[in-house]
Amino acid sequence: MQWEMVVGLEVHAQLRTDTKIFCGCSTRFGAPPNSQVCPVCLGLPGALPVLNRKVVDYAISVGLATECSVAGVSRFARKNYFYPDLPKGYQISQFELPILEHGRIGVYDDEGNPKDIALTRIHMEEDAGKLIHPDASRTSSAAADYSLVDLNRACVPLIEIVSEPDMRSAGEAVQYARKVRDILVYLGACDGNMNEGSMRVDANVSVRPVGRAELGTRTETKNINSFKFLEQAINYERERQIELIEEGGKVIQQTRLFNADLGITRAMRSKEEAHDYRYFPDPDLLPLVIDDAWVERARAELPELPEAKRARFVEQYALSRQDAELLCQSRDMADFFEETAALADDAKAVANWIQGFVLRDMNKEGIESITDAPITSGQIAGMVKLICAGTISSKIAKEVFDEMWGTDKSAEDVVADKGLKQVSDTGEIEAMVDKVLADNPKEVEAYRGGKTKLIGFFVGQVMRASRGKANPDVVNELLTAKLGG
Repeated sequence: MQWEMVVGLEVHAQLRTDTKIFCGCSTRFGAPPNSQVCPVCLGLPGALPVLNRKVVDYAISVGLATECSVAGVSRFARKNYFYPDLPKGYQISQFELPILEHGRIGVYDDEGNPKDIALTRIHMEEDAGKLIHPDASRTSSAAADYSLVDLNRACVPLIEIVSEPDMRSAGEAVQYARKVRDILVYLGACDGNMNEGSMRVDANVSVRPVGRAELGTRTETKNINSFKFLEQAINYERERQIELIEEGGKVIQQTRLFNADLGITRAMRSKEEAHDYRYFPDPDLLPLVIDDAWVERARAELPELPEAKRARFVEQYALSRQDAELLCQSRDMADFFEETAALADDAKAVANWIQGFVLRDMNKEGIESITDAPITSGQIAGMVKLICAGTISSKIAKEVFDEMWGTDKSAEDVVADKGLKQVSDTGEIEAMVDKVLADNPKEVEAYRGGKTKLIGFFVGQVMRASRGKANPDVVNELLTAKLGG
């Protein structure tokens, strides 16, 4: 039997506010445990929540960017469950009246065809705290029998973006998650740092025979914190469910966790339904009313979004879709490219240098944002202009780039200081060509006997003699003429 996988994702994104969603405590990551708490986020008796307006601003922006409808009236609800890192015994979320509904995210299916993934809803809620489990290998076995609770994260603002079960492969799901992250980062709503938990993904996976309309029983794999793990978890769960069914078993609706070390999912608990949480309107928070003026202010402040920017880069700069995808991975990267391209007047060359060398050195040094890279758009543009003018070759340019990295030297300064100017004088290069041919008579005879691939050998010898400074075009032209004669 052939099987079809059905995937829906729930993306939880922490919003980049200075303070929490219902109190004035800081949201700064990495603070000492339980140092950013107050009676409200600790759930102490008599403490009342007050909604942070910036959270609503961010939510509206995300909704507009994903083509959601913005509810004129939405309401917060209490989601009741008991867990050690949830001090109130309930989570303030939204249920029947979310702030945003019915949006879309565009992806490409596995055949490269455009496809829309529908969004069911986007709602606001508070995050829970965090459990810290002591490493038994670093302490006594008795000391490892407990867990510690850090409530700094409790009440940090979240939005949950819930898709329809429209994805049919792990590739589509990863692409969708990346698109969501791109939008959040472009808007400045979330920093997208999955390794810090700023964005986490829950994957709902089921399988069904090809051609059947009815959905199979789904499982939910919680809190996946990287795109690589998301792909692995979905593919593992697909194979697990198919094998289970084909052996006569039955998929159980449950919540699972992904073990990154083993590359497998494991059962955590049976899957709850909405009625298990006993939702009811939060009595401490008024309904949220959003008028048209608020929405239009948010719409006017929207930046150019990643999908539109990618399409413009392909059209305006004649870049491939792959180049545009990479350059538009962040607003800072896209802005850096456009600024450099405007100075250099050769967008394709600029794209190649950013992708091939700037990103290489950033990865090597662990630099996450191009704004922190020790090189400027002016330095790269100056180097590209020297290549286009024939002042330096692409090979010499690599040396120039390495010399500029981490300094304030311009490409012109590096070329002048190190004597790297390309030799284009025909007479000077012809003398080097004549010497190389005279020193290699056997290779000349072989070339003229039909082994024309030896042209690369001769070019290399001339470039070596010139210490890489000879103009390759002139070298090739002279060698072809002389060897042909």
